Amino acid sequence: MKKSHNAMGKWISWVTILVIVMTFSSAFTLLDAFVIPKAYVVVAQAQTENLPVELDEAETPENSDLAELIKAKLDEIATQENAGLVEWNPVAEVATTPTVPSVGEVQTEVIITDHSYIDENISINVETVDENGVVYYVADIQLSDVSVLRTAFANNIFGRNVTQTTSEMAEANNAIFAINGDYYGFRDTGLIIRNGVLYRDVPESSLSDQSLAIDSEGNFEIVENNQASGRLLVEDGILQSFSFGPTLVADGQVVATNDTTVSQGDNPRTAIGQISPLHYIFIVVDGRTDASDGMSLQELAQAFVERGAEVAYNLDGGGSSAMWLNGTLINNPTNGRRAGERSISDIIYIGY
Repeated sequence: MKKSHNAMGKWISWVTILVIVMTFSSAFTLLDAFVIPKAYVVVAQAQTENLPVELDEAETPENSDLAELIKAKLDEIATQENAGLVEWNPVAEVATTPTVPSVGEVQTEVIITDHSYIDENISINVETVDENGVVYYVADIQLSDVSVLRTAFANNIFGRNVTQTTSEMAEANNAIFAINGDYYGFRDTGLIIRNGVLYRDVPESSLSDQSLAIDSEGNFEIVENNQASGRLLVEDGILQSFSFGPTLVADGQVVATNDTTVSQGDNPRTAIGQISPLHYIFIVVDGRTDASDGMSLQELAQAFVERGAEVAYNLDGGGSSAMWLNGTLINNPTNGRRAGERSISDIIYIGY
């Protein structure tokens, strides 16, 4: 009998240990997937140079061009000031030093309102639509050059569970206008090309997996991930790609179907479309509130077609949906339980 009790006790001990190990393993797996940040690549602040920087090669402020400029200028001015020749305002000097390539000479007079921004290279007008129990925001954007259509990662890091709000990323990148991106950091798959750099090329298992690509002329193209090579796309001049979906509009026709893992019901939505060369429509839909029910994918696609879009693609929605203009959040983000912006992994923005 004693041996039987001992055997039973050992068995219970092993079962207890196994349960504890499995519990901790499951908890770590969930934390690793959804909580613990993982940085794969630190992106140089001037993302338009298209050069990813590995973690151990990231530039420090002491080595940046701006720091070198200030140091050299301070040395020069110190010598001149000692001779009583000149006074220098470092803020004025830095302000006139270009940090990114411009698309042309920016006009000195910029027209800004609560719902628009216009300069020599950029025209943005945001219309608020309130109809049939749905509130949504339509940004009509025309550019002189694709170089001002940009993307940014949270904290300038390509990784997993590295997040900021749309507003935080927009402000950090001196954006004029911004929307949430495809939340690439929530997945380990998808074609991810940003500012001409290939970061990920791992197709989904679905044969219908599609990404949106933007080329060096600013044109939108739908690519089949199982048939496309990210490396070849970059060599062919693709600057940006987004992996979420589904495709909403192709050749000016609604193509959104129910054959998708994305929720079909009325929800907050974010999507982008192209009307003609360098002429775009970005739409963000409020939802899950008393003021706005949200849209289905078919309704969203129809909104693009009615405005002349030839191509349109669905991005991350729900609580991620956000539109930002001239330093202000335009829409009313919510996940249905809590109002306010969700922290996400990336944005699409317009800026110099």
